[in-house]
Order: sequence, then structure tokens, then C-alpha cells
Amino acid sequence: MHGVAYFRELLESVQAMGSGDLLLFTDWRGDPDERLDGPGSEVGPVFAAAAARGVDVRGLVWRSHFDRFAYSASENRHLGAEIEAAGGQCLLDMRVRVLGSHHQKLVVLRHPARPENDVAFLGGIDLCHGRRDDARHGGDPQGQPMARVYGSTPPWHDIQLALRGPAVGDAEAVFRERWDDRAALSRNPVHLVGELIHREQRRARPLPDQGPDPAPRGDVAVQLLRTYPVRRPGYPFARRGERSVARGYTKALSRARSLVYVEDQYLWSTDIAAVYADALRREPQLRMVFVIPRYPDQDGRISMPPNLVGRAPALELLREAGGDRVAVYGLENEQGTPVYVHAKACVVDDTWACIGSDNANRRSWTHDSELSAGFADTSSTSAARSLRLELAHEHLGSAASEYDLDDPAQWFKAFRDTARALDDWHVGQGSGSRPPGQLRTYAQAAQPRRTRLWARPLYRLVFDPDGRSLRMRLSRRY
Repeated sequence: MHGVAYFRELLESVQAMGSGDLLLFTDWRGDPDERLDGPGSEVGPVFAAAAARGVDVRGLVWRSHFDRFAYSASENRHLGAEIEAAGGQCLLDMRVRVLGSHHQKLVVLRHPARPENDVAFLGGIDLCHGRRDDARHGGDPQGQPMARVYGSTPPWHDIQLALRGPAVGDAEAVFRERWDDRAALSRNPVHLVGELIHREQRRARPLPDQGPDPAPRGDVAVQLLRTYPVRRPGYPFARRGERSVARGYTKALSRARSLVYVEDQYLWSTDIAAVYADALRREPQLRMVFVIPRYPDQDGRISMPPNLVGRAPALELLREAGGDRVAVYGLENEQGTPVYVHAKACVVDDTWACIGSDNANRRSWTHDSELSAGFADTSSTSAARSLRLELAHEHLGSAASEYDLDDPAQWFKAFRDTARALDDWHVGQGSGSRPPGQLRTYAQAAQPRRTRLWARPLYRLVFDPDGRSLRMRLSRRY
């Protein structure tokens, strides 16, 4: 689901909850005035109204990104303030490594008296500004500041997944493990002072006992994949960290034979690219298509170069391994504005797919907390195939009907032809009708040597750090 569809379904689901139900959410960033649909659907008041009806509302938001947003003329409040005033509890969680973040985006809705309504939403979409966009990519009216090339309401491509059935219980367990972590919410003395000044809650109230998992709703096998770094003190549920996201991708790619399709915000790090490159070297018929942002989200003199120097060697490694079997694209909307790709999705041979919060970079595979869902289905109408085709029709537009998209060679050609046609149209300064689709061939200028000298260390230490133990780093294991 895009942001518009996700937010609308979330709004309807929360408004249908009643006394005794349970609403749990984790967020990297939360803006209380972000509208889930239209006026009067702001996420803060919607969650607060649920708490006032007797819904048990609990939230975990990464401490470093709470917004003191002008929620009313008299007071600035973070996302949890309204919820707590109505009887819920929202904690600002900084139980991470230095320079780390809680990056999971999860909402779990449980209904003890109506388990058929249980659902968990997870993926790349935070409850914040800029995310409420659709397949046409006109942008969220409540945009957030980004690089100038994206305009005042940046177009945003993202994916959120709705899980039903027993996997909802697994998603609830993920939340409970973090909620019950007895480590201090933050050890930063500045944060401690802020907690006292703003009277922030520092201790989690006990949760009610977890109920039975919902009954199965289909035949798709779902496995939740996570990242937790090595932390001191260790997470009680992951003493040595957890890297099942990395292991899930590594296993799936080791079995890839014909087509891998990836949408990702970053595509950084030779460590990560090597996993894809190994598959390309092993399988001479394997093709890979990547859709990534054409430009970084910020264009500052400090923020842009590390983005580019992190991506360049990863792309070089992939092209060395796969040659013309590797293609990389960006997106633009019908107005010609670049679309920021924030999606985190991978489809392997239409039998395995993954949607979540993790990016294809070292930070997501080792350093920050992440949550994704891998699902396996070998049927001819698999969920992985449906996802791939839905995204293809969005990006190819009317050109999709000209190709057999179940043929990997035709799929690859469809993307290449559509991107070339739009590239050529721009070279011709928009002469004639605009070709269909959103695809543009990705190109990246080389950074000057003097820029690389300072940007590479900044990339490795701050932008894309490694959360593994020294032994695992040296052995290149996850």
C-alpha cells in the first residue's frame, strides 16, 4: 500500500476499535498533526480518541526525532503528549547504539473479542509529514523539507504491508520485547534533564498478557525479520544482536535464478552489494533491476557527498559482476519532478519477497533496529508476483501492456525501453507527447578526489556504520 491507502485503512481500523482493544505502534518519526485522510483525521487526536474510548494505546518513538510541533496556538507537543493525556502511554526510546536509531515502523491492532479484525501494519511508512502520497506521486500536502529538486511537496514512493493471521502475534511480540526492555530509555544527561522539565514518562506500564494468535488467513508463509545491533547493555531478547534481515536476504539471493527486483532508498555499501553480486556471478542468466532515488533527500554540502560516495562503489561492484544484466532506475512523476524512493522491497523469482523498514545498506543490516516481513509462496499467482506486477504497472504506465511481464527478459526490456524513451524525450526538451511511465535511467557524477577524502570517512562512521562485533566484521558474517 502507498501512504494514502495505508493511512486511510489505518484510520478506519483505529476508529472501529473499542474498550479493551490494544493499539501498539513504533515509529522513527512522528508528527501529531499528520492527516491520515482529510481534516479532523490527524494521527495524534485519532490515537488519543481511541485511548479515551478505552483502547489500550502504547507507543515507542525514537527519541532523537520527536517533533515539538506547533499543535495548538498555546503549546508544542510531541506525538505522545495527546495520547498520554487521554490515558495511553508513548515513550521516547533511545535504547540504541551511539549514532543509532530505532527505525521500525509498526502498528499492531488487537481485538480480544473480535480476533478476525486483528492486523499488523509494517513497512517503510512513518506516521509523519511527507508520507501520504499515492501511485501518481503528487506528494503529501503536508510535505517536509527536502532537497530543492523535489519541490515544496516532495513526491514520495513507499510501501506498507498489512499482515493478518498468526503473523500478527509475531508482530505484537516484537513490540512487547522492546516495551519490556528494562534498560534506561536514555543515558544521555541532556535527555534526562529534558525528561524532568517536560515531565516525560520514564517507565513503561505493564502490558496485559498477550492473547492467542489470530487464526490463519491464507497459505502464504510469513517470517518476520529483524535487525538489532550489538549493544551494551545487550537487548534482553537479542544479547548478541540480531541480523535476521541480513540472513533472510542472503539466503533468498543465494537461491535466485532468473530475476531479482529491488526498490530501495539507498543501495549503499560494498558489503551489501557483494551479496547481490555473488548471485549474479553464480547465475549467468540472472537479471537484476533496482529502483532508487535519483537524488539524495538533502542537498547540503555535508549531507549529499557521503550519500554519493557510499553508493558509487556498490553500483560499480554490481556492474562488474552482472554487466548489462544489471539496470538501475529512478522515478519522476508526470510533471517531471523526481520521486523520492523510500520503499524497501525485494522480489526474488516471484517465490520470495520482503517488505519492511530495512534498506540495502550496512546500517539497516547491522546497526539500527529494523523490522521486515519475508513471505514465501511458490504458487503461480504468488504474493511476490502480485507485488512485482503491481509495481511494474505503476512505473511503466500504459507501456506495461506491450510486454509479457512474466518473462524475465521481457520485464528487463520493458524497464529499459520505457526509461530510454523518457530520457530521450527530456533530451529533446519535451518535444511531442510525453512517453508513458515514471522511469528514468539512473546516472551519478563522480565526486572530486578532495570531496571523497572527507566524505568517505563520514559515510563509514556516521551515515552507514557497522553494528556487528569485530569478529563478525572481520569474517564478513551476519
